[in-house]
Amino acid sequence: MVSKHASNELAAKGPASGDFKKQLAGYGLTTAEILYRRPDRRWLLQSYVWQNYDMFPNFPALRDFLAFWQAKLEGPLFSVTVAHSRLIKPAEIRMVDGMFRLH
Repeated sequence: MVSKHASNELAAKGPASGDFKKQLAGYGLTTAEILYRRPDRRWLLQSYVWQNYDMFPNFPALRDFLAFWQAKLEGPLFSVTVAHSRLIKPAEIRMVDGMFRLH
């Protein structure tokens, strides 16, 4: 059960978050495990996990991040493993012709 205070907080936040709007536009949650060589010890690999909403199959946000990495950071990339999932699928969204309030 949602308290009246919690209900007011939800209503004050607005209709939808930016992440939810991205999901409706076709973005999915993308996770990339980036292995890179340490700048001070090139023989040693280190792992970095990047996660953001991105578009399959071109991954423009991930490509921008990797371009930034190569231009600005010293650790050369070794490998990138990508996982992607659309959290909201078209069959799960239905229009509703009313608004329901929970008190």
